[in-house]
Amino acid sequence: MNLFERIKIEGYRRLHNVEIEMRPLTVMIGANGVGKTSLLEIFSLIAASANGQLEPKISELGGLNEIITRDKANKIAIYLIDALIKPWSSSAFDYCLEVTPKGLAYKISLETLTEKDYTRSSQPVTVKYIESRNLDVKYLSPESQKLLTPEWEYNHLETSLSQVPKIYRFSEIFRKHLASCAFYGPLNVTSKSPVRLPQQMRPVRLPGTNGEDLVSCLYYLRETDSERFEIIVDTLAAAFPDFERLAFPPVAAGTITMTWKDKNFSQPIYMHQLSEGTLRFIWLVTLLQSPGLTAVTLIDEPEVSLHPELLRLLADLMREASQRTQLIVATHSDRLIGFLKPEEVLICDTTEDGLTTMKWGDSFDLKHWLEDYSLDQIWAMNLIGGRP
Repeated sequence: MNLFERIKIEGYRRLHNVEIEMRPLTVMIGANGVGKTSLLEIFSLIAASANGQLEPKISELGGLNEIITRDKANKIAIYLIDALIKPWSSSAFDYCLEVTPKGLAYKISLETLTEKDYTRSSQPVTVKYIESRNLDVKYLSPESQKLLTPEWEYNHLETSLSQVPKIYRFSEIFRKHLASCAFYGPLNVTSKSPVRLPQQMRPVRLPGTNGEDLVSCLYYLRETDSERFEIIVDTLAAAFPDFERLAFPPVAAGTITMTWKDKNFSQPIYMHQLSEGTLRFIWLVTLLQSPGLTAVTLIDEPEVSLHPELLRLLADLMREASQRTQLIVATHSDRLIGFLKPEEVLICDTTEDGLTTMKWGDSFDLKHWLEDYSLDQIWAMNLIGGRP
């Protein structure tokens, strides 16, 4: 699945002028501070903007003046090029969002949404749904098919896309896809973390960003999608040879926990007794196998606490999940990229003046090297950049 075909970013932290071809699976690797997390933040930022949460998101990031490329930019610009929302439309969409400082705050200096329909002729027929320049806001009216000023109360600190009327079908479908981008950082597995506590017995299709729905999600999958649940169980068995099964004993009315049966012990192991790496792997497997994956899934450092031998399984899980979500991952693990293909790895590096560059692994001539070395060894030899 591929929602975004290409993204161009200007003026965001070290991403001063970066244009990337997006693929179903993107695994970024590079030294600390080269822009991997910044790319994840960009997708979180545009998701927040599509949800009408641009202002709090910019505040969370420290304010616009803190995230603009220092000394080199006077705005942040994000261009989504040839975005697809199949099966609802055979067209491609271009979306542009430019945000400019205004004192200690900001203004949305430019926002456009354009549909490009290639089905009628070799030259695309374009339809502009949104064209907003500073305070001059225009939407395409479904009735008149003209760009008109909104007649409803309008918030100029939030995007036009987030305020599009629901009757504007394709704009709303595009907004919902953009808004659904979901970010997952390293799972909190401390003793009182949500993932270790009992959870409600309720229908849940995702394990939660903090694992707060992991038990609920696994129980729901067992009851409603046994085939997918068995895939999760089989994956755990492949990762942990002594694993036997998962169970879901009740704790109180409507509340359950989860136990792990190890063949070496007569008594099951409860969530609060599982190791950090085991918990994180269960959560990752459940997330990547979930039928509720959103259009874009962002994962930062999935390798945290995982034994290196689990990374082969993780690579396979990510590759399979990328058929159902556009998966963008940031990693510091050279072992992980050893199980990936060059076309799945995005090498992040910096120029002499500290600005980010991003190149796909298959843009390098590696055929001869791959005959004798794995991709992680090639990266370790600094043949493709991205090293500290």
